[in-house]
Amino acid sequence: MSELIPLGQWVDQSVHYLLDHDANTFDAIGRTIESFARLIEQGLQIVPMWAMMAFFIALGLWRVGWRFAIFVTASLLLIYATGFWDQMIVTLGLTLSSTLISLVLGIPLGIWTAKNKLVHTIVRPILDLMQTMPAFVYLIPAAMLFGLGRVPGILSTVIFAMPPAVRLTSLGIKHVNREIVEAGHAFGCTPWQLLYKVQFPNALPSIMQGVNQTIMMALSMVIIASMVGAGGLGNDVLASIQRLDIGLGFESGLSVVLLAIILDRITESFGRAPGAAKAPLFSGVKQLFRPRAVVAQA
Repeated sequence: MSELIPLGQWVDQSVHYLLDHDANTFDAIGRTIESFARLIEQGLQIVPMWAMMAFFIALGLWRVGWRFAIFVTASLLLIYATGFWDQMIVTLGLTLSSTLISLVLGIPLGIWTAKNKLVHTIVRPILDLMQTMPAFVYLIPAAMLFGLGRVPGILSTVIFAMPPAVRLTSLGIKHVNREIVEAGHAFGCTPWQLLYKVQFPNALPSIMQGVNQTIMMALSMVIIASMVGAGGLGNDVLASIQRLDIGLGFESGLSVVLLAIILDRITESFGRAPGAAKAPLFSGVKQLFRPRAVVAQA
């Protein structure tokens, strides 16, 4: 059946037009992102293994509890013993790079959508498209515009992981108690003071939930991004699929799951309201396999 609307052809022509006319711009963007990602990765690689383990164990003990600290210890020792420590550090660096970019873009955009109905109306369908588009599709234009390597992987991950930060930030700002906002107005707060002294602190639990989901979605997409040379544990997962190596697939996949649990429980603890019940140990791992299950009310 012939196409009535050659939408795919139009998109393809648009990407080639950008390549022909804005190559220098994309090169500059690519170099900036590459430098940023390399800086984070090198910073993580400089830290000795024992110091990195001690940091996560102490953080887990402080934020979650001694049982989780034991789990973190066993998990990191297992990753090291199976020989995936270096790949785990690369994956962690890619996840942090993608998450930071997603949050720097997503949180201000979420605040803007909460404050401006027109912006909310425009942004909402775009976020829906970003969340429902198959993850592999993002890799094609990213690889065409930036080549192979970390940069297209990070940009694809940012597009995929940013919507929860936008939605949950907007949701948190909108759901701040109206009486608290009115009290801020009564005390003469300027709009900026009202935002960062009243609304943002009260919306922080919702915002941290957005951070948590962004990290989980970034980690899931970073694995897929190995198809364009992003590196890390995703390379081992991809190699195990290509070679039908069950052992390699199990070991690398287990390393991803353990890293996901550690990051999920720690970030979830920052978004939990005081006195709230703690989530089960494996509560956030489903985000790794069902990354689109996020709040969509915003």
